[in-house]
Amino acid sequence: MRSRDDSGSALVEFSWLAIILIVPLVWIILSVFEVQQGAFATTAAARAAGRAYALAPDDATGQARAEAVVQQVLADQGAPGQRARVQVTCESPTGSCHAGTAVITVRVDSGVDLPLFPAVLDAEGAPSFSLDATHTVPIGQYVESAPDDDEEPEP
Repeated sequence: MRSRDDSGSALVEFSWLAIILIVPLVWIILSVFEVQQGAFATTAAARAAGRAYALAPDDATGQARAEAVVQQVLADQGAPGQRARVQVTCESPTGSCHAGTAVITVRVDSGVDLPLFPAVLDAEGAPSFSLDATHTVPIGQYVESAPDDDEEPEP
């Protein structure tokens, strides 16, 4: 009986082992980078939305500006398709978010789809990672208010 030679099979085994281990590792690394990019974008969007809301002349304009700024910041950060929901809350003794001593809190909820996930494995689309960020903007006690339309400006 003749003995069988195993020379050359280590290269084949090593190649298959490398493929089986490296492909999931690359996917995990890409997913972590995508989630980190989304987290940075969501945090920047919450900060910018808080500032835009606080600088608006009234609450309705502030809400519109905050939502527009969130979409713009997400696009600037490389996540133009990232979905986001903006929620603004306000603590104010006068009821207006733009009065002195008010505290505006903006929460941005968003999500990131994980990359390179085959649609065959998930009927609802790619799996996503949920992200949220909160930013608080205090309005100072001495806030300059816009003059009324019927008042004459001082010379």
